[in-house]
Amino acid sequence: MKQKIIVRHTRSTDIKPLVELQRRVYPEIPSWRKDLLAHQLEVFPQGQIVAERDGELVGAASALVVLWDEWLEGHNWKEITAHGSFDTHNPQGRTLYGAEVFVHPHLRGAGIGHALYRARRKLCKRLNLKRIMACGRLPGYHLYADQMPVDLYAQKVVWGDIHDTVLSFQLHEGFNFCGTVPDYIPEDHDSKGYASLIVWLNPRYDSSKPTRIPKGDVL
Repeated sequence: MKQKIIVRHTRSTDIKPLVELQRRVYPEIPSWRKDLLAHQLEVFPQGQIVAERDGELVGAASALVVLWDEWLEGHNWKEITAHGSFDTHNPQGRTLYGAEVFVHPHLRGAGIGHALYRARRKLCKRLNLKRIMACGRLPGYHLYADQMPVDLYAQKVVWGDIHDTVLSFQLHEGFNFCGTVPDYIPEDHDSKGYASLIVWLNPRYDSSKPTRIPKGDVL
């Protein structure tokens, strides 16, 4: 029997297991700090979600709202997230920025990532935000770095000639590839520091109405 995946908002009691899970997912990339996770919950609780399966925390996604025009000239993860504090969160923005998504390494392909992305899209619609922007890792690029530049690698993923575990998944989730970003997470050696810039446009966005970012929102 397939175990049900439950997606809900992150709680303060999730912080310690979240840090432990992220360390398992990205052993070579510095994990979240507990105090920063707590601050994210204070700044924008609606954007922080986790996935549970059979009572176990198996995935998470975090996001903030930004004025995208402020970041058109390029950015890296530390800049746009204010070093993970989310102090760059701006309720006047129209862009939901996906700062992180990760899934238990032994449960990839079980639908957890899809559930988290679906919840993020629902949040974007509910808050009447124009789009979701994110920069995704390119973990397969290190296998091709001596054969082609990163832009060609990403294009080949878009064309279906190469499978990248992250970008291929994001394309399947309805995101569009916009380009590559250098030095996004320099510690990400598999991606050679690069990331793919992706966007999903909210089909229900109404420019005549304000955004709706209430307190204590629930999924």
